[in-house]
Amino acid sequence: MDECAGSEYVPSNRRSGAVRPDPCAVIILGASGDLTRRKLVPALAGLGRDGFLPDRFCLLGTGRTRSSSSEFFQTIRAGIALHTEGDAVPPAVTDRLAGCTEYVSANLTDPDDLGRFSRALERLETAQGTGGNRLFYLSLPPSTYPATVSQLVQSGLLTRGAPDRGWHRVVVEKPFGTSLDSARLLNGHLRSFLNENQIFRIDHYLGKDTVQNLLILRFGNVIFEPLWDRRYVDHVQITVAEELGVEGRGAYYEEAGALRDMFQNHLLQLLCLVAMEPPVNFSADAVRDEKTKVLRAIRPWTLPEEVAQNSARGQYGPGTIGDRVVPSYRQERNVSPTSSRETYAACRFLVDNWRWQGVPFYLRSGKRMPGRLSEIFIQFRTVPHMMFKATDRADIGANSMAIRIQPNEGISITFEAKVPGVEFNLRPVRLDFSYQTAFKTPPPSAYQTLLLQALQGDATLFTRRDEAEAQWEIIDPILSAWESTRAPSFPNYDPGSWGPSRADELIQRDGREWHNP
Repeated sequence: MDECAGSEYVPSNRRSGAVRPDPCAVIILGASGDLTRRKLVPALAGLGRDGFLPDRFCLLGTGRTRSSSSEFFQTIRAGIALHTEGDAVPPAVTDRLAGCTEYVSANLTDPDDLGRFSRALERLETAQGTGGNRLFYLSLPPSTYPATVSQLVQSGLLTRGAPDRGWHRVVVEKPFGTSLDSARLLNGHLRSFLNENQIFRIDHYLGKDTVQNLLILRFGNVIFEPLWDRRYVDHVQITVAEELGVEGRGAYYEEAGALRDMFQNHLLQLLCLVAMEPPVNFSADAVRDEKTKVLRAIRPWTLPEEVAQNSARGQYGPGTIGDRVVPSYRQERNVSPTSSRETYAACRFLVDNWRWQGVPFYLRSGKRMPGRLSEIFIQFRTVPHMMFKATDRADIGANSMAIRIQPNEGISITFEAKVPGVEFNLRPVRLDFSYQTAFKTPPPSAYQTLLLQALQGDATLFTRRDEAEAQWEIIDPILSAWESTRAPSFPNYDPGSWGPSRADELIQRDGREWHNP
């Protein structure tokens, strides 16, 4: 029996030798929101199921929605059943969570509410013996981060660093700012109250096992890294496509758009993992140092004509996907009927360093695409001399690698083989690795991995201050150029298509094509 293909699934954190985190309290601010029910509490339940929840632990949720602790947990109990990834959560784990969870309806800017919240936290910590260790999760609009952190610090609930009182950490959700200036302002505010090692800027894409596996693929195997440079790679494509529209988030999307929502974080992070140099070790700062070097090496498009030459934007119109009739973006709730906000973006980037000089990276993301897909596609160069003359195929020898992040997580490598027969004909064939086939059980959710890392104080999979600002330095000039020039005639692509024709022209101008599954 092939042990690699048939071995029993072991959670990724256990494979890496991780240990249980210290006793602690997890405090979710904005706990009445959808993120808590669908992602955060199911992730905690998954940690409990897999043996990684602290021995002494408590959960305190707070929000402005009026609810009792029992009502709150009944809501999230359903979320655990529906949204915990992997094996079912045993009733004993759910019951344990219920026994150490409270909810406080509170507006933390109100002194009376803040007092009730503080007393509830102290009561829970004393009962569970968590030793003063606290992880604050800000499931709030980013615009409220400064006031919230300030209030927590002024009340003494959150401190910069007092070992005798336990560790205090803060997790903040994207978007981390809306521009370079706002990101710097937010960073400055947080750093005025906290040390950098207390701030965990979360990008859930980095918590996906398939994204982390990119580092293993490159630096844990000898056969790929020698080919991973300008001598052998023709170009790289990174695609994050969504079949859904804005799904009730029109107000948010009118402010953000595809470039802010997807490129500034997810897609640039994926580019960094593809392009980075080997870190000296797998520590947080060593990994993030190398990612930041990549961001610094990306050639900035600063002039409007450069942006026009190297980017494309689109907005979906009305139409059908399968047998469903779907509205245009402009017909969505809380969206202007004349909106010029993009729901699709594509960019061509160049990384000006020794490894990648001259190799284009094509990034694209959009809504109302033909399907849900996140993929990194590596197109290798053709062979330098084709000795097999009896063929009219122009792409002979152009190998490729597709790294599927979701769905159907895995890796496919395409190479040439001889077709059986007396004639000498070649045909591309595919070598497939599937997570589901190899490990039998789905990997843990991204939030499960990231929450464990935050509880352990390991920031490897979180974004550092300089990294976040470097990402904005790349995106800001593109946004400025788009906002200073007339938008294309929107809508300019149909639902269920791969985007506007301008995006095809962007890559075809270089003699290449998008890899559409």
